[in-house]
Amino acid sequence: MSPSWRITITASVLLVACLTGSVLLLRGIDRERSAATLEEVLYISSPTLLKRMSLGYDGLLADVYWTRAVQYFGDKLIRGSEHFDLLAPLLEITTTLDPHLLVAYEYGSNFLAPKIPGGAGQPQRAIKLAEFGIRNNPNQWHLYYDLGFIYYMELGDYANAEQAFADGAKVPNAHQVMRIMAAKMAEHAGNIQTARLMWVTTYQTTLDPNVKSNAVAHLNALQVDEDVTSLEGLVSHYCETMGHLPQSFSDLAAANMLRSVPVDPLGHTYKLMPDGRVEVRVPDDLPFIEKGTPIGYIPPRMPKLPPVK
Repeated sequence: MSPSWRITITASVLLVACLTGSVLLLRGIDRERSAATLEEVLYISSPTLLKRMSLGYDGLLADVYWTRAVQYFGDKLIRGSEHFDLLAPLLEITTTLDPHLLVAYEYGSNFLAPKIPGGAGQPQRAIKLAEFGIRNNPNQWHLYYDLGFIYYMELGDYANAEQAFADGAKVPNAHQVMRIMAAKMAEHAGNIQTARLMWVTTYQTTLDPNVKSNAVAHLNALQVDEDVTSLEGLVSHYCETMGHLPQSFSDLAAANMLRSVPVDPLGHTYKLMPDGRVEVRVPDDLPFIEKGTPIGYIPPRMPKLPPVK
């Protein structure tokens, strides 16, 4: 037998062995998925070790773990859990196996960062994930936007938010809002208009209907917070002027303080309470609002997001 044939046979045997090993590994994972809890499946917690065990099928295994992360987060969210201990490890494994899986960074950081019950309440782990994504995908301006978003919205860290937006603005074909946001952060513009700009940008720069719906819900919430603040200010002014609280919004209109009965972003009229507070009529339909909820209101475990046309 010639040396070339020996090399060919040896390579073929090794190839078959690798393929067999990969199939067995994936079958084992599937068995664990169907017969055990997620906690039991993650007995291999090292992303580097799993990458070595993938035998070249990094992308396929990354998809498996990304799916696992989405299922884990969704299940915890539905059950109203306050513990998301495995979410960050799942995302770290996913992105180590496939550092260019952009969806894992974009959605993963949005799973990790928001406060419970809307997310895992782990903004520092979200930052770590976003920074890993940037190191491996430096020309993806969306990742810099996500990083700046977390620093600003979750931590109120203007300096790091400004740096993230400024770095992203330098990326080829970056959205013009990156420079605008960097300037806003430099001004410490922590106001509703800045937050509105960020959510409008999120809505305009994604094709995912779920992300759009989430952005609309936050925009509605910002509008409600702004409306309630303004209306309660008018109520206070009326009380100071007239010596008593108004009984309805019609009283404010009669005093030329309002043109008509105000409505929320969904078209429902606001309620003026006897103590002068302003409430929304259906708070469950307006997730993320910070003002206008009834006293003692507890939001549903799963936010009710509006449909997007």
